[in-house]
Amino acid sequence: MKAMLIRGGRVVDPSQNLDDILDILIQDGKVAKCGKQLKDSQAEIIDAKGKLVTPGLVDIHVHLRDPGLEYKEDIGSGTLSAVAGGFTSIACMPNTKPVNDNHTITRYILEKAAKEGHCRVFPIASITKGLSGESLSELGELREAGCYGASDDGKPVGNSEMMRRAMEYARPFGMTIISHAEDLSLVGSGVMNEGPVSTELGLKGIPWVAEDAATARDIMLAELTGCHLHVAHVSTKGSVELIRQAKRRGAPVTCEATPHHFTLTDEAVRGYNTNAKMNPPLRSEEDRLAICQGLADGTIDAIATDHAPHHIDEKNVEFNIAMNGVVGLETALPLTLKLVQDRVIDLNRAIELLTCGPSEALGLPVGGLQVGGDADLTIIDLDRKWTVAASQLNSKSKNTPFDGWAMQGAAVCTIVAGEIVYKLD
Repeated sequence: MKAMLIRGGRVVDPSQNLDDILDILIQDGKVAKCGKQLKDSQAEIIDAKGKLVTPGLVDIHVHLRDPGLEYKEDIGSGTLSAVAGGFTSIACMPNTKPVNDNHTITRYILEKAAKEGHCRVFPIASITKGLSGESLSELGELREAGCYGASDDGKPVGNSEMMRRAMEYARPFGMTIISHAEDLSLVGSGVMNEGPVSTELGLKGIPWVAEDAATARDIMLAELTGCHLHVAHVSTKGSVELIRQAKRRGAPVTCEATPHHFTLTDEAVRGYNTNAKMNPPLRSEEDRLAICQGLADGTIDAIATDHAPHHIDEKNVEFNIAMNGVVGLETALPLTLKLVQDRVIDLNRAIELLTCGPSEALGLPVGGLQVGGDADLTIIDLDRKWTVAASQLNSKSKNTPFDGWAMQGAAVCTIVAGEIVYKLD
């Protein structure tokens, strides 16, 4: 493997409190040196002057749909979309067909990712077999097979006793339990956020309390069991405050927010736009601002996309029956950088939320640029302006609410284990 010298970029690695103009020498897929005016006559030179160089971005909430739903996405297309967005590591959710509730499916994912993937893939196991909520998956076996966390994402674990036992089972193995916080009895037949917009559109609403009640329950169970809880895709003001208070008490809780929840509100649903239909739903402006505050003050640990590809036929239907979810891997970085431009957070905090923050939440061995560590890097042009064209996305699916949006900031080079896996001309 040829050596590589990334020269003159602004290196930002929040895991080391590093922010300086530096060179990075990569040898044998590892970070060999990081310093000023490095030289290696045999190395390939990459001029990063005027660019931002960061640890490879990490997304801990991605639906690859593989195995079983490859018409929406597969490991090849999903990881290509990831590296185009600057992500070198992703964690994939278990709601595949069959569900990732046993070591055979985990091995399939890891082996296919090794053969066809463009970035690192970390599987997430299901909490219950078949996502049924009825019996626990063999979490110890799944951890040994390579799963870092467990989630019934898309289907909350409604039975509190089952969730307690899952936490007690997962804790000795160092597994994170990832909560899809939602009380289905309060959701009912709701399809969007309950509020003035849902009333005007004549659509059944989902009240904020459906998320807040489930978040509160899972936090209390985490405090009871001592298991690390990660709350996925927080969307309400109340959930943010519940997690903030839990952290003050020292509870073992982390959480994530998505770009669509800190960028959009339920106003995006007007016109019955099914690309603005997701779960949890887009909330009010008050909720959006609360998420932004949580990102700024450290309550929220990570930005994650909840990349949820769907075929056009599953979105080009009446709003009530359209599938939930949007693709997000290729728009997450510029939407996060928009928070920097709007002075919601600073640049170092933005990179933390996309690298070591998510990595630490799941205990992944990525997210930094330590010498001797794997050379996973993202080179970012903060000034690059571009327009989202859904038809040009690398994902098989095109269900984005940001089609036609003007963006600023893009990953221009993505490197995994010292190999360039994506480069923007």
